[in-house]
Amino acid sequence: MSESIYPVATQDFARKRRELAPAIQDAFHAFSELVFADGALPAKTKQLIAVAAAHITQCPYCIKGHTRVAIKQGANPKEIMEAIWVAAEMRAGGAYAHSAISLTTINEEQQRHEP
Repeated sequence: MSESIYPVATQDFARKRRELAPAIQDAFHAFSELVFADGALPAKTKQLIAVAAAHITQCPYCIKGHTRVAIKQGANPKEIMEAIWVAAEMRAGGAYAHSAISLTTINEEQQRHEP
């Protein structure tokens, strides 16, 4: 059985979100449009950032959607893959950087148990 835990995104879900909170849906849509519009960063760059962020947050809907839009904005497969590698490094880098917490705790525990 290859059923996914993630339901397929459908117009029914979009309609239901709108019905349940139309003002918030409209505000979110306006915010999204503004965020991804050309500005100090071009729209293509913003979509590559979104592809990377989607991989860090591990949202399959965002990965698929922002990859599609990145391609529409002119991103090529190599640019998309490099953005994904940036995400992978950032995710791994967080674990590496936070190792300082464990190393500090190890040191504190060793000092606490010294005779």
